[in-house]
Amino acid sequence: MSAVIGQRAPNLGVSEWIQGTPTNLDQEKDKVVLVEVFQVNCPGCFMNAIPEAIEIYNKYKDEGVRVLGIATAFEDFDKNTVDNLKMLAETGEVIGETKKALSMYGKLKDDNKLSFKIPFPLGMDLLTKVNDEVSQDQVMKFVYAQLPEFDSQSEDERNQIIQRVKDHLKSKEYSAETFEKFGLQGTPSSILIDRKGILRDVSFGQSGHLDSMIQKLIAE
Repeated sequence: MSAVIGQRAPNLGVSEWIQGTPTNLDQEKDKVVLVEVFQVNCPGCFMNAIPEAIEIYNKYKDEGVRVLGIATAFEDFDKNTVDNLKMLAETGEVIGETKKALSMYGKLKDDNKLSFKIPFPLGMDLLTKVNDEVSQDQVMKFVYAQLPEFDSQSEDERNQIIQRVKDHLKSKEYSAETFEKFGLQGTPSSILIDRKGILRDVSFGQSGHLDSMIQKLIAE
């Protein structure tokens, strides 16, 4: 089941909860839920998105707002692992490009660890080894999730897009369930669900609108 804004949100795909009590969207009834999807090897996630999610957690945790963090992987599969997520949760240690960028901007403590603690539950996206064969159905599902206006393109453009998507899917080692189920474009991404379990927003990058949207959902 693919997620559709305005419809009931499907459950997240989680292989393991690393921090906090195991949960899922169907267990968060009567809560406004923010799901922050990130990669361990993603500088922008730790520079902006995760601090924003922590701020929202601290600001609204007593007003019926639940924040969940899901670490995914759509690239750098050797770095975006459950072991590196565990290390992050337990020690605050970061790796790869995240470590390089945060160090460059003076965002790490003297021991090269995060200067902040992530206070909300953290889970690992459910990764499945990808077969070499890519079906037409997989290709088109990916195309429409990323490019809803696909049908308005010229035939030549459509063919080029399909070929690029085929090449991309063949290059992937793993399929990440939450990432693909919600049609995410990259990380960081945020998923926002209202008190009735309806998917209200999916955003890629630093949107700046989360706080106002959460205030609106709290008031509903």
